[in-house]
Amino acid sequence: MPSLSTNVRSLSGIYKRYATPLEKLGIVKLEDFLYHFPSRYDDYSLISKISNIQSGEIVTVRGTVVEIKNQYTRKFFTLQKARVEDGSGTLDVVWFNQPYLTRAIAPGDFISMSGKVEERMGKLTMQVPDYEIVPQQRDPAVGGRNNNFIHTGRLVPVYPETRGVSSKWIRRQVYKLLNENLNELSDFLPPEILKRNELQDLKLAISEIHFPDTLDEALNSRKRLSFDELFLTQASANLRRREWQKTLAGHVFDVDKYKKETEKFIKNLPFELTNAQKRAVGEIFSDFSSSKPMNRLLEGDVGSGKTVVAAIAIYLAYLNGFQSIFMAPTEILVQQHFRTISDLLSPLGIRVDILTSSNKGKAGSGNVDVLVGTHSVLSDKIKFEKLGLIIIDEQQRFGVEQRAIMRKKGKNPHVLTMTATPIPRTIALTMYGDLDLSILDEMPKGRKTIKTWLVPSAKRTSGYEWIKKQIKKNGSQVFIICPFIEESESLTTVKAATKEFEDLKKNVFKDYKLAILHGKLKSKEKEETLKDFKNKKYDILVATPVVEVGIDIPNADVIIIEAAERFGLSQLHQLRGRVGRNDRQAYCLLFTESINGNTKQRLMAMEQTNIGAELAEMDLKLRGPGEIYGTAQHGRRFLKIADFSDFSLIKQTKTEAEKIIEKLEEYPALFKKIEEINTKEVSPD
Repeated sequence: MPSLSTNVRSLSGIYKRYATPLEKLGIVKLEDFLYHFPSRYDDYSLISKISNIQSGEIVTVRGTVVEIKNQYTRKFFTLQKARVEDGSGTLDVVWFNQPYLTRAIAPGDFISMSGKVEERMGKLTMQVPDYEIVPQQRDPAVGGRNNNFIHTGRLVPVYPETRGVSSKWIRRQVYKLLNENLNELSDFLPPEILKRNELQDLKLAISEIHFPDTLDEALNSRKRLSFDELFLTQASANLRRREWQKTLAGHVFDVDKYKKETEKFIKNLPFELTNAQKRAVGEIFSDFSSSKPMNRLLEGDVGSGKTVVAAIAIYLAYLNGFQSIFMAPTEILVQQHFRTISDLLSPLGIRVDILTSSNKGKAGSGNVDVLVGTHSVLSDKIKFEKLGLIIIDEQQRFGVEQRAIMRKKGKNPHVLTMTATPIPRTIALTMYGDLDLSILDEMPKGRKTIKTWLVPSAKRTSGYEWIKKQIKKNGSQVFIICPFIEESESLTTVKAATKEFEDLKKNVFKDYKLAILHGKLKSKEKEETLKDFKNKKYDILVATPVVEVGIDIPNADVIIIEAAERFGLSQLHQLRGRVGRNDRQAYCLLFTESINGNTKQRLMAMEQTNIGAELAEMDLKLRGPGEIYGTAQHGRRFLKIADFSDFSLIKQTKTEAEKIIEKLEEYPALFKKIEEINTKEVSPD
């Protein structure tokens, strides 16, 4: 019998065949089945004799199959008809297009069926029920969790699925593992935490979350497992912070000595810093003055001035004789940051260089003060004489290996991470508990608010006409964002970028110059397209959300977002930030064909506020944590069962995580669990 730690790919038969789709569900080891939690339960707990059932009931009936046959109604369409009796009466049962059932179910089989009873032509029938064949030695009257019924006659768990892997199949695997391997689970929470927070034992929680006898049991299990997720998330963050700070001492920068120089640099900027920027600079300078290496997250909307704050930090590092790295996830972003940092710092004699796959610069010579590049700047080939500061843009967390490389390269350099993703404070404090947080919650003076309109399908044509006038009158450039690259049969209402591009080019904007940009293009093609768009060779850029982060087209005044209901508010806000980068009025048009009232109300929030943090909080309440970022970010471990809007539980787990951190080594099982989590937190690379 394989253990819970066994990798699915190492098993034979159906496990091996399902290994790839299972990985999409996060199931790599057998233990992962137990942590693949139900999304809901079908209540099939009403068990009735056939003579007592009524039309409209959702009920479980158990009896003997009298007959079962395929009935061909027309080509490629079949009915599977069965008749079942239980001593009190007989019931007709119907399935559709499942001809294999006549081989799986035979006359004489004792069967348990759950589904809705309907009256057809004066007779009661059960259509497409869930079923399971009962071995003759099993007592069908026995109830409860250990009754061996898993698909019928109980609260039946329904699981997240993927192509080729059904909820019913997952249910069977979970049931088997609970019967054979449950004792392998050991509770990692100390008894005092369980008692203090009135939590049940881990084995019981895992067992009852999958197969509860009542909804109260499911809720109690959910409470325990939600506590685990939030507690472990915060405890692991606390451990990372402790280990980050207790290693080699960080570089202490002399802030006071260079106060005049930094003040002069700030004064000579072509704009005045906002109060939020001044506050963030003060917090960073305070970190620099400490012997503990800085580990800070700088959060701010697109255009809030994060790069300028980073440049000021780099300047102080330079004055103290230290080099800096500025990392960004894409070549496009690297090029933009390189230009900005060079414009601000090169006039002061600071040597700024670039490193990308297509532009090596002087990187590797060690003869630079600032190196701007992709993650390749952490390569062993790149040497630094005195690295004191690392800035990471749009990658909020690095894994254990990357942290070790950073420490080694600069003997514990200060680290500043930046993000334009609006993160609710609750999430920031939970997910990034190892980071100190600075928030830029103001926009620079004089920046105009982007006007946002929700455009229903009836006004689409007039919207296009208005856009044409903007292009002709103001020379405006336009983004048109589509959620997917190609059409999907299951999402026929969603605009696909490639088809939309062809339709717009041929039918709507035939007198204008259009380009297309999506993630499947090669890096060089993307760069050329953006360069040409920036140089005004195109009027309109049709794109997928690949343009969400950091792309700077100053002349773009209008952005259309197709199928806006498919995006989270935070992602819509980030996409909106692609326009409004000059002194002209900018516009965001949210196209939707949805007639759902709740959807419209949610999207109208975009018309009412331009503050990313507020929209992120709305997303958290309306759509849940997994939607905050629009699409899941690589390396991000979203919660499976806990809820970020459960502020009470977050506070509870935060208190416990803080209490235990200094005596963590006293609890080996918990310490091991937390270390496993931190080891899994790897970089997107």
